[in-house]
Amino acid sequence: MTDAITAERATPDPLLSAGVVYDEAARVGAMAAARAFTAEFLAAASDVLPGPVGEERVELAQLVVSELVTNAVRHTSGPCRLLLELGPEALDISVFDQEAAVPVQRGHDPLRVGQHGVEIVVAICGGVTVEPAPEGKRVRARLPLPATRAPGPPPWPVTRRPPPSAGPLGSGPPYHRCPRPSGAA
Repeated sequence: MTDAITAERATPDPLLSAGVVYDEAARVGAMAAARAFTAEFLAAASDVLPGPVGEERVELAQLVVSELVTNAVRHTSGPCRLLLELGPEALDISVFDQEAAVPVQRGHDPLRVGQHGVEIVVAICGGVTVEPAPEGKRVRARLPLPATRAPGPPPWPVTRRPPPSAGPLGSGPPYHRCPRPSGAA
């Protein structure tokens, strides 16, 4: 595949972007490798975002990547490429393959075994777009990222009270109390 397929970015000015190609030889382990690649990418996102991406969002991104890469590996031939583009509010996930055929979202059917990938991605991301690419197509999903807070102490004062001694109610959880402002009763 050529870099011409990334000429049109999903995110106009991504804060961070990275891609990987899974060729014929790597297709067997592509899904696991794509999930690991996504986790590493999002771990590096804390360098450009105000804080780390939450674990739930990382897991959702890995699920979306896994579903899109699985579709490319199972239903197309030739290499496929995963492209991750991080914006301030969302992660754009694109998978390029060499087939022009568009994936089909099937209706909800809890009795159907398999073929729920596009349905899962739509449920998580709200939609999937398919665009023609010079050597096939690009399947793209956008995963919103909730606002993150920079790591460090909370923006309010916190003091820790020693854990209560065991009593009739047992030992309770540690409590966090804010000190009273000076002059307060």
